[in-house]
Amino acid sequence: MLRKKNFILPLVVMVLVSCAASKGSQRASVNDLAEENLLNGEKMLQLLLKDANAKFSTPRGAYPRTISKNGQLVTTSIYDWTPGFFPGNLWYAYEYSKNAALKAEALRWTEKLEPLKNFTEHHDLGFMMYCSYGNAWRLTQNAAYKDVLVQSARSLATRFDPRVGSIKSWNRFDSWHGNKTYHYPVIVDNLMNLELLFFASEASGDPSFKNIAVTHALNAMKNQVRPDFGTYHVVCYDTASSAVVGRETAQGYADNSTWARGQAWAIYGFTMIYRFTKDERFLTTAKGLADYYINNKNLPADKIPYWDFNIGQPGYTPGIKSNALRVKTPYRDASAAAITASALLELSGYVDQGKAGVYRQFAEATLQTLAGPGYRAAEHTNGNFILKHSVGSIPHNNEIDVPLVYADYYFLEALLRYRKLTRNERLF
Repeated sequence: MLRKKNFILPLVVMVLVSCAASKGSQRASVNDLAEENLLNGEKMLQLLLKDANAKFSTPRGAYPRTISKNGQLVTTSIYDWTPGFFPGNLWYAYEYSKNAALKAEALRWTEKLEPLKNFTEHHDLGFMMYCSYGNAWRLTQNAAYKDVLVQSARSLATRFDPRVGSIKSWNRFDSWHGNKTYHYPVIVDNLMNLELLFFASEASGDPSFKNIAVTHALNAMKNQVRPDFGTYHVVCYDTASSAVVGRETAQGYADNSTWARGQAWAIYGFTMIYRFTKDERFLTTAKGLADYYINNKNLPADKIPYWDFNIGQPGYTPGIKSNALRVKTPYRDASAAAITASALLELSGYVDQGKAGVYRQFAEATLQTLAGPGYRAAEHTNGNFILKHSVGSIPHNNEIDVPLVYADYYFLEALLRYRKLTRNERLF
């Protein structure tokens, strides 16, 4: 009897230790998703910096965006919509690593964008300035950066027409059908730029910025979101009557289709708008948009969407001038996946426990796929961008199945958010 007890007791202890170790290893594997990928992201950015710095001395800077067909770095001037993402990536890498050299680079690439605080030619100042200066302010609390952001919001606000109740996206939009030119187009992406306005209201005490943002968001909710919570990419207005005169697409498959990245912008946008307003209408919209994406029958099992949810389906026809007519390959869009993962991690904090679990699990599964060899690039490949297989605009025959700087930005952001959630830390 005694011998049996002596034998069983160590066995029980071993089992308990084994269970504890198993639980510990499970926790480690969860944390490794963020830790290993953030470490890899830092390494890739260090490599990309070498190429980027060689071009940085040009008068208006040269901001990394993608690669050419032969694998060479493609850059843009500060006046494109994407220059804020590269310094934003540097800020995210610094936030994780606390590497002083990365901070110095982030400051240098950010401060080159200061002239944009007075830019009024298109709506993308939120992307341009909040992803760069917004992260700079958040991580340094340098008052000069806050001032730049508030002035940037003033510039963005000049594109708001109270008769329409929306911020004008582009100065004109030519229909892919070849029969119309619109002069007050509003694209779903514009929701992302509202974060700059909300910030400016809080930072300056001026409620006009928030009022513009809320008015724009309500109009987008009414005119851009369909009853099934799919989204139109471009809604065009008549300035005199404020009437909607067109609902079309610029980067999606067809006017009535749901462009994957557009849906991602909408999920992220309305989630962010709820954060600032606590208006339940925006939360309801964010959840509807998220559920449309998550439950869509055309979403692949690995959670990385095709570039549009309705490619080639009956009832969806591209415009006669759209390159989508000639592209038969159902390309994936890693950028849409990364944006959605980041958005869902935030959205999970605003919903009931059951829904929160669905959103977090979906975001984690998406990040697991993006972190796998099918989407995460090896060092010294892919122009040293982190993610492969994104799509800029198939209708424009531009940036098809390539890395994109903003895919990396939202991937890093999602990883940082995921890391905070696994540590029970607040996101905001």
